Amino acid sequence: MISMRFFWPVFWFFLGALVAYAWFSMRLKIRRSIEVPPLRIDEDDIRRIEEEGALLTDDPEPLDLDRIGTEEDEFWKETWDEPEEL
Repeated sequence: MISMRFFWPVFWFFLGALVAYAWFSMRLKIRRSIEVPPLRIDEDDIRRIEEEGALLTDDPEPLDLDRIGTEEDEFWKETWDEPEEL
């Protein structure tokens, strides 16, 4: 039979290793999901910029932090109805 003096340190070591592995893998998964690939411009894109003066892509627009800030301020300035007491 396994001695309890040996079992608990080994158990906590493996549990800690499992938690560390889960944390590390989740962190990598989150980093990969929010990573934005760099814009690749080729010769055709350069010609289009020279002819039209702009390059339109399907990439999402960058966040407008000023607009987001004003929307958030307006949200918190709203008054809230108090909950009804039963």
